[in-house]
Amino acid sequence: MIDDRKFTVLIIDDTSANVLILKKTLMNAGYNIITADNGKNGRGLAEAMMPDIILLDIMMPEEDGFDTIKKLKMNPQTSSIPVIFLTAVSDVEAKVKGFELGAVDFITKPFHPSEIKARTGLHIKLSVATNALIERQKEKLKQIETAQQSMLVQSKDLPEAQFSVCYSYLQEAGGDFYDVIKISDNTFGYFIADVSGHDIPTGFLTASLKALLAQNCSPIYGSVETMKMINQVLLDVLPENKYLTACYLTIDRKARKCGCVNMGHPPLIYQPVGAQIQTFDSKSDVLGAFSEVFYCENEIEVNDGDRFFIYSDGLIEDGSKNRLWSNAMGLSVLFQAIEDTRKLNLEDAVAKINEHFCSSKLKVEDDILIMGIEV
Repeated sequence: MIDDRKFTVLIIDDTSANVLILKKTLMNAGYNIITADNGKNGRGLAEAMMPDIILLDIMMPEEDGFDTIKKLKMNPQTSSIPVIFLTAVSDVEAKVKGFELGAVDFITKPFHPSEIKARTGLHIKLSVATNALIERQKEKLKQIETAQQSMLVQSKDLPEAQFSVCYSYLQEAGGDFYDVIKISDNTFGYFIADVSGHDIPTGFLTASLKALLAQNCSPIYGSVETMKMINQVLLDVLPENKYLTACYLTIDRKARKCGCVNMGHPPLIYQPVGAQIQTFDSKSDVLGAFSEVFYCENEIEVNDGDRFFIYSDGLIEDGSKNRLWSNAMGLSVLFQAIEDTRKLNLEDAVAKINEHFCSSKLKVEDDILIMGIEV
């Protein structure tokens, strides 16, 4: 075992002979075992008992393994539990489908005790290592006390990322944050966040988020995994009852693909070349509020010259705190401002849009942030 505590394995299989083999093998290896004979009961046990790993049979009546893992991953409470599929088939397409749905591995029947123990132990170790990484990041962030607004990246510092930003902040506020991260030679990440309330020191917030993005925005992690890792750290970093709305956009210019995770933030706006403006929204949870979260990513293909606009709610609020982005009228105002700048270069377009909204405000009561990105 990895340490002194006993790890728990949930076996979901409708065949009693399979369950007996798996249970005996893993109990002899020192694991606690719980079992279910169908997907529905298994999901209930997973939510109630929170096992360290799940061994899930694919071929089951009523609810097969693919349906079960879909529902497990859609449930914020069970989405992070590693799942190993049990299968009698060696079909590559079935395995690919399993991995796409979130499985970490496969064990093929007939079972071999040594393989069962090896694969189960490996993925529990990986899960423990991930949790330990999160804890180390939390400790690092506790050492951060102050930081400067100069930590925010400027377009001239990263010209290949092809972005422009306007950021005006209140002296007492500093509730908005943005960063641009080079993930690989062809892929960049663009992140904007708005913290609830304005009583968290700007330096601490900026340094913390910048460190988290630098540590977690990597080619080995998908956007949803990255945001989940950051969320786990923020739970211990942010004061009680504080959270962030955020939008994380990634663009792979070589593959001409982009993905967006919108976490309670105003909709991302997409302006394709020669086509109508669209929005990217989602039902993802906010950052730093819940230990069990659900995040999803919208993905599309893009072309050279397409533009994206990410902004904070301060851009389109008026002095009376009316959030225009929550209704069709407010979005149409922003759409028109963006459409009017279509022929301008990106830097001028962002400045013009920012000026349009700032000049119409009777009183500025929030940070104002808008970022434009061109493919």
